[in-house]
Amino acid sequence: MAEQTVRDVLAYEPDDVILLPLYPQYSTTTTGSSLEDWQKTAKMMGLEKPTYSICCYPVEPGWVSSQAALLKERLASVPAGNPVRVLFSAHGLPKKIVDKGDPYQWQVEQSAAALAQAAGLTANDWTVCYQSRVGPLEWIGPSLDDEIKRAANDKVGVVILPIAFVSEHSETLVELDIEYMQQADELGLPSYTRVPAVGTHPDFIAGLARVTGAALENKIGLGPIDNVRYCPGNHGQCPCGPK
Repeated sequence: MAEQTVRDVLAYEPDDVILLPLYPQYSTTTTGSSLEDWQKTAKMMGLEKPTYSICCYPVEPGWVSSQAALLKERLASVPAGNPVRVLFSAHGLPKKIVDKGDPYQWQVEQSAAALAQAAGLTANDWTVCYQSRVGPLEWIGPSLDDEIKRAANDKVGVVILPIAFVSEHSETLVELDIEYMQQADELGLPSYTRVPAVGTHPDFIAGLARVTGAALENKIGLGPIDNVRYCPGNHGQCPCGPK
């Protein structure tokens, strides 16, 4: 948690602090809230070192290439002649949050397009969908549930890639590997395969090193690695200000 980490940073006495999110795509509900928590805690505990923050890296080449490599490994394991559809699954958000200008959905779509191109997929081979819906609010879609049902109707298997997660946790190991797999079995999908999270893939780690180095070199207060706003102007909750 932030309090323990701030305590450790105070003991270490660094010259600078760089906040590197492990969320490739920015959302006010994830990176935004985490950075806010850090800033409040650091101020409360007297941490006054120069601090630079990275908001996002949705199409960072190392991240894209590591995801593409893992995806191609899974696709190669599918028996020849068995059609499959790639589902890029991200954590969902209530639609009202996106409607207020949160850039998360747009960034997820950019990630998926970059990854599909890197993996050599055609337009009919893949789609973006969202998991982890809870509560009565309207959520962004399509949902992973609906895409699994559509694949069953089309009699194609699925290869699911968790595009907004870089490590294994409950939403990959439980939701994707158990709950959604059970749904796929009940619907009679020809196959159900899940791509692992990038974890410590060398290309991903090299990408994180690049964005961290750029943040330190450019002295970025909060922004993408080149300090230029990435999101279109209609996403008013982009942390980089107006475009």
